[in-house]
Amino acid sequence: MTQVPEGVQVLGAQQEIITPEALKFLAALHRTFNATRLSLLDARHAVQRRLDSGSQLGFLPETEHIRNDPSWTCAPPAPGLEDRRVEITGPTDRKMVVNALNSGAKTFMADFEDSNCPTWANMVNGQVNLRDAVRHQIDFELKGKQYKLVEKPATLIVRPRGWHLDEPRVLVDNQPMSGSIFDFALFFFHNAAYLLANGRGPYFYLPKMEHHLEARLWSDIFYFSQSYCGIPTGSIRATVLIETLPAAFQMDEILWELRAHSSGLNCGRWDYIFSFIKRRREDRNAVLPDRKDVTMEVGFMESYVKLLIKTCHRRKVAAMGGMSAQIPIKNDEKANEAAMAKVRADKLREVTAGHDGTWIAHPLIRKIAMDIFDEHMHGPNQYHVRREEVEVRAADLLNPTIRGGKITEEGVRGNVEAALSYCAAWLSGNGCVPINHLMEDAATAEIARMQLWQWVYHGASLDTGKTITPEYIDAFIKSTAPGITKTIAGVNNEHVEIASRYLSEQVRKERASEFLTVDLMGYLEGGDGGFVSRRSML
Repeated sequence: MTQVPEGVQVLGAQQEIITPEALKFLAALHRTFNATRLSLLDARHAVQRRLDSGSQLGFLPETEHIRNDPSWTCAPPAPGLEDRRVEITGPTDRKMVVNALNSGAKTFMADFEDSNCPTWANMVNGQVNLRDAVRHQIDFELKGKQYKLVEKPATLIVRPRGWHLDEPRVLVDNQPMSGSIFDFALFFFHNAAYLLANGRGPYFYLPKMEHHLEARLWSDIFYFSQSYCGIPTGSIRATVLIETLPAAFQMDEILWELRAHSSGLNCGRWDYIFSFIKRRREDRNAVLPDRKDVTMEVGFMESYVKLLIKTCHRRKVAAMGGMSAQIPIKNDEKANEAAMAKVRADKLREVTAGHDGTWIAHPLIRKIAMDIFDEHMHGPNQYHVRREEVEVRAADLLNPTIRGGKITEEGVRGNVEAALSYCAAWLSGNGCVPINHLMEDAATAEIARMQLWQWVYHGASLDTGKTITPEYIDAFIKSTAPGITKTIAGVNNEHVEIASRYLSEQVRKERASEFLTVDLMGYLEGGDGGFVSRRSML
């Protein structure tokens, strides 16, 4: 059995990636930084209380000097990150890792967060798969098919979990570790030196931040980790997903905190909509229409995109576009062409706006995205597109107006289906789920859940005049639930029952939960042999 440092417990099956030396590193990071993490999470709640009392988000007066200083820029692109025009994303199972790295995309974001269900097996086996991929030792055979890594695969970028998530199977001094630190530290410890020796580096995507001090915490962890492991300072690169409403007001400040390690910002647009609803939960004027009506062309979304591009290019880093979740539709040429037309339109909008790259969820979408960026972006990036004409005010980022938007029965049904299907799949161990020809992750389920809560809480009405009530939602849950085991692989009746009960309870709450992944984690912990926090249980 692995000998662990004093005060550290690993609960669940131990794997070769959990070595004594790695655990010492994890424990050092936890003991040095976890108290700061917890205080920053408490600060989020303080902000929410102020917003609930009627305060509005705005640009911080105390950091105005950072925003107004034109002289500073971030680190130059690291090897393999000079050209990021198409990035493919997905979880860290072995087949996905090989297919994504072989896809022809410029980079692959290997995800321990929203498209990955954090079972112990998924988290630890994912680390093994990435270690093997880094060393070109990941080739395998499955059902008679060979999976072999190409000579020059996509550049690897890793997304750890957000600050709000614990890793409850690893306790340090009887306290659960941060999921963020666990995911980052294991990958960094095992792979940073090897990557640097072979012309790449340890590159990361950082999710769910809400304040520039949360970025400072990552910066401190980066400096500590490079020193601890004997890695040259400045080797790490990190792209921050701007996917919360508070973070949209602090883009310059986030880049400033990470400037020695920054590789840009990304429009995490689905989570951004979720955050827009959640942080403005008491504001009846912020009630949004059907999810399909909240497009990138509506006021608050367009403003956030413009500001992100302007901010990144002023600081000489990548302004990455968002996800196209469409996947090819087999045996329906007309429907497939309609879906691909949406991808083309989305990517054209991004490249002509000034984005330096975009996200895709499926290898067969790569050529569409690549062709559009190749046609319109002739160099490795568009840092020269300064967007100096853009002036975004706080009111623009908060503008909920959506002309022609309405709440419909179809929208309610679609949200119930998305939330139920995803939660049931997640409980089965799957965090990346095809639903209605879209590859969905937790962000879609979170928008769906939060919209249903918002509509009930504010007594919103359908376009027919019918008021949305918990009982109205329950009727859709009851009619939708029986079909989920037939449409979502790996899901059983127990998963559906838990998901149904969860959603029904959520729409009745005075305050919707912050994250469904926190709420449902207790079920995974119970199955993994980990420490079960009763606060996470229903």
